[in-house]
Amino acid sequence: MEALQDKVVGGSEAQPHAWPWQVSLQYRFLYFWYFHACGGSLVRRGWVMTAAHCVDTTKTWRVVLGDHNIYVSEGTEQAIAVSNFYVHPNWNPNSLANGYDIALLRLSFDATLNSYVQLASLPPFGQILPNNNPCYVTGWGYTQSGGQLSASLKQAYLPLVDYSTCSRSDWWGSTVKTTMVCAGGGSDSACQGDSGGPLNCQVNGRYYVHGVTSFVSGLGCNTLRKPTVFTRVSAYTTWMEGVSTCRLLLANHRESLFARTNENCLSQNKCSFRIVAVGGTVFLVSLYQAEGLWCDSPSSPTTLIKVLTLNGRGTQLQVICYRKLNDLKLLL
Repeated sequence: MEALQDKVVGGSEAQPHAWPWQVSLQYRFLYFWYFHACGGSLVRRGWVMTAAHCVDTTKTWRVVLGDHNIYVSEGTEQAIAVSNFYVHPNWNPNSLANGYDIALLRLSFDATLNSYVQLASLPPFGQILPNNNPCYVTGWGYTQSGGQLSASLKQAYLPLVDYSTCSRSDWWGSTVKTTMVCAGGGSDSACQGDSGGPLNCQVNGRYYVHGVTSFVSGLGCNTLRKPTVFTRVSAYTTWMEGVSTCRLLLANHRESLFARTNENCLSQNKCSFRIVAVGGTVFLVSLYQAEGLWCDSPSSPTTLIKVLTLNGRGTQLQVICYRKLNDLKLLL
């Protein structure tokens, strides 16, 4: 299979702060110096959406919001440390083309919303846009294959390419999945450094973030009939709502990385994993009917906590985040 690059060629400089949900994801590489590595979108005041392949937990990360020129302090920026990472549990770093290239970043404190920093609008679950729907990719990525980062935020017009076209053998073939979005395929495209950033698509006169920049062809960022491929946001909105809503309810805890869970959790005898609170207390998180916690269906996600054991070493709690009585899912 053709090599993929885990990553705005062409396009033009964006009007300053025209895309106020755009985030620069930066890692510390020398004392107090930070380097732009990926883009992202502010989806809640304390949460940023980016690509899973951007996440490296061995580094110290921050996000910068309200920025335009990443090398110049303009007085509009907000720099906030990343306190935790939530990568989709099905993400496989050894197979970029497998999909699930999406992650949420928990910020150490909430961003301040103003004319320079705004929340992204996300599409409803399952929404798929038509061929040639107008979209823009934005980022500080390389201005050409093998080039260097752009100092100022750039944008490139990338019309959507529908799945039936993008999956043709002379385009991306089976590399592209239905949980992905293709856009472009001409002289303009995303490139390294744009990864994780938004694909902003116009729907009824308003821009929604329909894609998370995932990869381009290993033959070059703007290879003909190899449009930029994005994670389709509308395939993961339910997952993101579960992560951000339930984590906010347990905001004073330090959570573990996601554990794999069985879709048929309710029919299993064992379906649990652990999270650790700030003070070192162990929280046993489990979900099975035998525990006797059968709940009425709420109108929105909520949390139940039940003390299982009390001892000198800490408290074990059962924590359930649930959405529907007939579709109980482990969201933590």
